[in-house]
Amino acid sequence: MVDGPDELVDEIEASEDDPSSEDVREATDESVEDELVRQPFRVVYQTNNFLLPQIRDLIIVGDDVNLRPEYQRRLRWSNQQKSLLIESLLLNVPVPPVFFYENDLARYEVMDGQQRLNAIKEFLNNEFQLRGLQIISSLNGRSYAKLPPKVKRSLDRASISAIVLLQESQGKIKKAGSSRFYELRRFVFERLNTGGKRLSAQEIRNAIYGGEFNDLIVRLSRNEIFTRVWGIPAYTNADPNEYYEEESRQKNSLYKTMGDCQLVLRFFALDNDEHIHGSMKSMLDRCMERNLDITRDEANALGERYVLRLALVDQLFDGVPFRLNQKSGDSRPIAGVYDGVMIAVDQFWRKRTKLLANKQAIQNDYAALTRKLAKTGTLTGAANTAADIKERIALFRDLFKAYV
Repeated sequence: MVDGPDELVDEIEASEDDPSSEDVREATDESVEDELVRQPFRVVYQTNNFLLPQIRDLIIVGDDVNLRPEYQRRLRWSNQQKSLLIESLLLNVPVPPVFFYENDLARYEVMDGQQRLNAIKEFLNNEFQLRGLQIISSLNGRSYAKLPPKVKRSLDRASISAIVLLQESQGKIKKAGSSRFYELRRFVFERLNTGGKRLSAQEIRNAIYGGEFNDLIVRLSRNEIFTRVWGIPAYTNADPNEYYEEESRQKNSLYKTMGDCQLVLRFFALDNDEHIHGSMKSMLDRCMERNLDITRDEANALGERYVLRLALVDQLFDGVPFRLNQKSGDSRPIAGVYDGVMIAVDQFWRKRTKLLANKQAIQNDYAALTRKLAKTGTLTGAANTAADIKERIALFRDLFKAYV
């Protein structure tokens, strides 16, 4: 039986589980107090209240608010979740504040509350109808334009509190066990979001490790071959904001959790045997940290390398790579197989002509190998220690080696 996309996400996220326990050492009271005093960290903020029409003006009319900075998670709210927020505002139920970061004079990034603000913007712009309301059910099916005048006025008087981290805030955060310092805005974003709906490990990386390498990972996840192989709706529009919002993509499990970006990252994290140690999560984190300061040209070179290897694998396996059963039309790609095949092909890149010349024989050996190991867990997320990963890569390296 073939699992669906949700099971693929489970496989990817399970591989992030870090079984290692933290080494907790008892510190003296004096050392704790000294560490707190020496922290070069100071947050300066102010609190404002915005009426919903003011929020509409900020987001729809002006360009003073960046609703989607690059470290934000991808939108997840359903229309019912958005509707329940609107109902809460109508009932004057307290709504958690949103957090802005002042990145320039009177210009703000949304650090927390993206989905609340997006819901308000969409409703005031008549982009969805209320549904699933639990208290004022008579409003179900109505857009903002079709609200009764009194209800519309009530909504226009509703407000949301906003906490604004000002430019005067200073300092960077150094995480324990790392030599890196992280920007205040990214640290606060992680801390705010991990208290609510759990972010995936890749969403947290996206927040913390901004830069050319992170941008590359997001860009590669939009590659035409990549999206086809992993069943993600293709990116067809020229405007990134348009294809970001596409409804079919919002329903895709890999896309919603940034599992697509995690898959791309795995290639770069596992391409050197010396980097394969510890948990998968630690390997991926270290890869982001190693590449944090690479240049645009270096990122482009890595991107070209990835796309060429992916295209070769796609050609070798007739457009259906990474399956346990290549001939089955309902078979899905497996993350563990992807790791082994991509890294093995990368290692034999200079012999690609010979690989292609022996495509049918490689497919036959591949089918025999995956059939033999399909039920053992060797090729799936059930086995994700460093030793397991090395074994998978070795299996496919041996398979290709016979033809070069």
